[in-house]
Parts: sequence; structure tokens; C-alpha cells
Amino acid sequence: MRYPIDVKPDGKFFLVTFPDIPEAITQGKSLKEAKEVAASALATALDFYFENSRVVPKPSRIKRGQDFVELPASVSAKVLLLNEMIRQRVRPAELARRMKTTPQEVNRLTNIRHTSRIDGIAGAMKALGKTLEIRAV
Repeated sequence: MRYPIDVKPDGKFFLVTFPDIPEAITQGKSLKEAKEVAASALATALDFYFENSRVVPKPSRIKRGQDFVELPASVSAKVLLLNEMIRQRVRPAELARRMKTTPQEVNRLTNIRHTSRIDGIAGAMKALGKTLEIRAV
């Protein structure tokens, strides 16, 4: 998942915003620094979505020449998992029951700060009746 960013000069700084994730805002003293800290701002904003069980908006199309922040594959998979759980109204305890595992394991799968094996996320998607597909582009 690639989230487009808007970078604008703001006095002595460069302001970075995410059109799709309005909670993600950061700045840097230079254009380079602003782009470097953008990934951290996005991760922090996504934490709020996960903590509050809110659907994470899909990234909009990147315009020609527009900068973006690309989520790591495991975080992208976790976003898809969270969104599917919310769409189906499946709570972690119910998903754990379907997966024959503990609610704590499901909580780890839906925590973007916790490293999870992609197989675990794929298993959770399967328990929701979905298939996690990975492809190279």
C-alpha cells in the first residue's frame, strides 16, 4: 500500500500531510527530512485506527510526480485484516475461536507494532473466508 503525501513549505519547515489519513501530519526542517519522518507519522496515525477498531482508508491513486509512503508488506496485510474484521463485525475473541488460537495471538496479528508472520495473517484472513494474495508488480 502506497499512501500519497502532500509536501508544502510552511515558514521555516516543510509540512507533510496525507490526503487519505488526515491524522498523519508531520514536518521537517528540509524537504528530505520531512519525507523521512513521514513514514513514522503514518505509522503513528495507523495506531489510532487499530486501537479504536476503525476502518483504515485505502490509499488514493498517486498522481504523476507525487511522493508517497509505502507501508511494509506485513503492515499492509494487517490493515487488510483489520478492515475485514470490521466489515464482518468479527471481534478478536471470535476470530481466535475460528482460528483455534488465543485472543492474545489475534491481538498480536492486529497490532502494527508487533512483528507477525505473514502466514499468521493469511490464516486469520482464511478464518474470515478470505484469501490473502501476494503479487510482484
